[in-house]
Amino acid sequence: MSSRAVRRRDQRGAATAELAMVLPMLLAVTVGLVWLLAVGAAQVRAVDAARETARAVARGDDPAAAVARGEQVAPPGSRVRVETGGGEVRVVVTGRVAGPGGVFEIPHAAVSAEAVAVLEGPP
Repeated sequence: MSSRAVRRRDQRGAATAELAMVLPMLLAVTVGLVWLLAVGAAQVRAVDAARETARAVARGDDPAAAVARGEQVAPPGSRVRVETGGGEVRVVVTGRVAGPGGVFEIPHAAVSAEAVAVLEGPP
């Protein structure tokens, strides 16, 4: 067997070993990026929930119904808090996004949003 053929086999083995070492890292990066996208989507949902709840309360809807609507829009398990005073309504939505389960020990991410609306109605 020629030395050229032996070198080619060694290089193929090296490429396989390199791929075997890099593949878990690529998987971890991919899972991390997907989790970051999930956190971003949850933040957008929290902002939407705060805005929708504040608008509903400001135009005179039942506060309990507005909070229920906000909880539907917000990420699962979020808390919607409504405060009124000074002619305005302030809504704060807080929630958590769980990290990818099982393989990685990534902690929960907290999301929160606040919206303020002027109370509508007769002056």
